[in-house]
Amino acid sequence: MKMAKLGILFDEYEAELKWSTGENLFENYLFEIIDRFRIPYEKVGILEDFNTFDVLIVLQCSGGVEVAKKILEYVHSGGTIISYAGLENAREILGFAKTEVLEKGYANLACFFNQNVPLRFLHAEPWESENNSSKVTDIGFLNEKIEGKRLSALQRINHGKGVLDRWTVAIPKSIVYLQQGTQPVNKDGIPAPDGSANLDENILKAEDGFELDWDKDRTYTETGMPYFPYPYADLWKEVIVEHLFKCVIEKGLTLPFVDFWPTDVKYIATISHDSDLNVDESAQITLDTLKSENVQTTWCMIAPGYDSLIYEQIKSDGHEIAFHYNALEQENGVWSEEAFKSQLEWIKNSTSTEDIISNKNHYTRFEGWGELYSWCEKNGIQVDQTRGPSKKGNIGFLFGTCHPYFPIALADEKNRLYDVLEIGFLTQDLNHNTLSDSSVIQPFLDGVKSVNGVAHFLFHQFHIYNQPKVREALLQLITSAKSQGFTFWTSRQINDWERERRKLSITGISGSGQIEITGLVGRNDFVLLVPFEEDKNLDINQGETVTRFGFKCKQIFNSSNVLEEA
Repeated sequence: MKMAKLGILFDEYEAELKWSTGENLFENYLFEIIDRFRIPYEKVGILEDFNTFDVLIVLQCSGGVEVAKKILEYVHSGGTIISYAGLENAREILGFAKTEVLEKGYANLACFFNQNVPLRFLHAEPWESENNSSKVTDIGFLNEKIEGKRLSALQRINHGKGVLDRWTVAIPKSIVYLQQGTQPVNKDGIPAPDGSANLDENILKAEDGFELDWDKDRTYTETGMPYFPYPYADLWKEVIVEHLFKCVIEKGLTLPFVDFWPTDVKYIATISHDSDLNVDESAQITLDTLKSENVQTTWCMIAPGYDSLIYEQIKSDGHEIAFHYNALEQENGVWSEEAFKSQLEWIKNSTSTEDIISNKNHYTRFEGWGELYSWCEKNGIQVDQTRGPSKKGNIGFLFGTCHPYFPIALADEKNRLYDVLEIGFLTQDLNHNTLSDSSVIQPFLDGVKSVNGVAHFLFHQFHIYNQPKVREALLQLITSAKSQGFTFWTSRQINDWERERRKLSITGISGSGQIEITGLVGRNDFVLLVPFEEDKNLDINQGETVTRFGFKCKQIFNSSNVLEEA
């Protein structure tokens, strides 16, 4: 099966103009989504020859008519275009009228994509057909209407020999908004109407900027515990990849990619602890509990710390020592780069651990947009875990994701990706007398399994020690997760895997069907996947297969089946 040639059109000159005026191009985030799976593509400028590509994603380009004509000529001659609420320069040429922008809503993609629930979006720009002479197929629909008219989620426009697939939803932008918010955190969030999450407490936190709806996006367990059940951002990522594969496979081509986890790993769970009150006895009972279950975890340390003997045991048991930055004003904390650096140095010295790469902010304290990530970059912190809930009523997929991801900066930094892996958490201290109970464990594990993410649970050592039911919940989590095929990794292990996989590049498929890869990779447990349409590719249907993004995929392990190049 031949590999498709995928191009992503990004007009650098136009981007520089927009950045100079402070306009964010969160469309950029598509590169992070595609790069994570190592899907092969080429970045394309507006002056390049589009006709060399089988599929072209128009991510960002100038509004000029000439560029629009060039894009439409490519489609007319048989090319396939994908756009996420873009192509305004081609709208009138194609015979569409502009409608009002929708700032939020839900897209129903059932029957068309592998999605069973309406997906929340945070920006959409629908088009309405006027004097359109092309054949238009409406795929899915938005739950919101304009002037009583139902709006499609995806419009497939047949133009000449090719097709133009235009999503009305700005999917990459919606993913950024879900994961990071629509604006910097500079004020308290809106509290839950049922009193279960008092975000208006005069403490700036990551969750103050969350973009889900208290009523529409929460559900309840059988014991009445409220939670956010859907990783909307991750589900949108799946839609992007599934749609891309549909476009490629209908041309009789394929796009190989790297699977989520290594060969011997089915699902990933991680547990972190925040030392807070620093009671040595609480550390000891936590260590004993984890040792009995043979699970290694991440210990986020805050002053004044434990006895030095505790740190020695943490290390000898294989746990990770991490940082717990304290900017909580009520505890004389300060939100500043200087405070971050000085606290980190203190932790390194007190734990005799120079190589600390992970952090979680005390009380999920957060403000602004990317200041924290900049401090992490400058001080050798490669992983942050701050984005998670601190209340009983806002646990779950609060930021729409359980995937590890690299956050995006604002226009003043040209929307670059911060070199800090975010691994948010789902909940903390289950069975605590003021928090949620353990009835959420299974829904959270199910949600993580559905998108191959990370099931990250936070347990404070002090609560494990002081409230026996919290320890019971910890044991229940470990037992349940292991029985369902979860492997427990530390934050460092997840970080190592995510960074190592990005060194691998897929360059082609040889005539004998071997996947050609390049990159100096320090491990050999990657799994390459080749999506295919079963009925039409009986030759590739030999060997082990797995389903990803709605497609059967042939599994190729690092063996003689893989052609490795230096």
